[in-house]
Amino acid sequence: MNKNIQKIFALADDSVIRKVPEQLNWSWGQALFLYALSRIDTEFCSDKYSDYIRRFYDHYTEKGYRLCSSDTSAPALGALYLAQKTGEQRYWDVVNAVREYYANAPRILGDMPNHHGTAIEGRLYPKSIWIDSIMMYGVFTNWLAQATGDSQLQAFAAKQPAAFAQHLQDPETGFFYHSYWTNFKTHYPKQPIFWGRGNGWVMASIPLLMQYLPEEEQPQVKAIFTHLAESLLPYQREDGYFETVFNRPGETYKEASATMLIASGWFYGYRTGLLGREYYDAAVKAFNAVCDDLQVKDGLLSMPYISAPTSAIQCIPYFVYKHTPRGNDWPYGLAGAFFAALEYLRCGEDQ
Repeated sequence: MNKNIQKIFALADDSVIRKVPEQLNWSWGQALFLYALSRIDTEFCSDKYSDYIRRFYDHYTEKGYRLCSSDTSAPALGALYLAQKTGEQRYWDVVNAVREYYANAPRILGDMPNHHGTAIEGRLYPKSIWIDSIMMYGVFTNWLAQATGDSQLQAFAAKQPAAFAQHLQDPETGFFYHSYWTNFKTHYPKQPIFWGRGNGWVMASIPLLMQYLPEEEQPQVKAIFTHLAESLLPYQREDGYFETVFNRPGETYKEASATMLIASGWFYGYRTGLLGREYYDAAVKAFNAVCDDLQVKDGLLSMPYISAPTSAIQCIPYFVYKHTPRGNDWPYGLAGAFFAALEYLRCGEDQ
């Protein structure tokens, strides 16, 4: 195992020291952090992080949690991991609650629910689907459908990747827009402004859900993935990073979560034969760039240059992307780094 992969796994160890699980919010970023830790445990057949993950879910199963949107459904990922691992009903209860949420959530576009659901944000933002949701519920629903043999859920889950692509993927460039507003029948932003982390979610989530997809759905989803993966390559910066608006190089700022998520997809594409060697080399360059920028804060490794939660705000989307601040150790950014390290490790080269 090379030193930078080791460095990211050391970052995982330090992150669970820095972040108290009972103090993590019941939301998407924290959910992906926990899910990524579970993937590390699964990869190494270990229980290194299991008690940490359990503490989060035990806290919220006692305290209660609100399930009202794609973002608040994302903790189902870690709950399903624990439910399968332990068989305990309290974790299955979380899984089943999210299953029921998607069974009953009103559809706004084909078989797709509103990203904001009944959350307060949904009263302020147009009814819409967001590219984030391919990670927030696309991975979980496909995983649960395969695990349980739930044919109704499988019918819903299997069509989601192609549905996101139909409404959000630009057919010429292969890039994904942030959202699609159903009442206005248009993607948003309307201009060709492409958000780095959103496209990173596609690059990372398709490898995570591909193993659960029915065989007949896989060729179309692989084509969606390779189109995006190939289109991204010319926009990688010389230093290995991607910018937060990656198709306007030099105008915004380098962003670590998008860079690691894209790298994880490139590693997967190379490993599975969907992409050539140049994508592996580009992924290594991206991975190393972020690793080289890791800092030490209070004696613990810390990941900088992660943009804060980001929305496509009406009328001023580019301004918002450009001026969303960056910080250290946002949990979804850490998750992206863990996904990339695992995919790099699986490639088995230069280890």
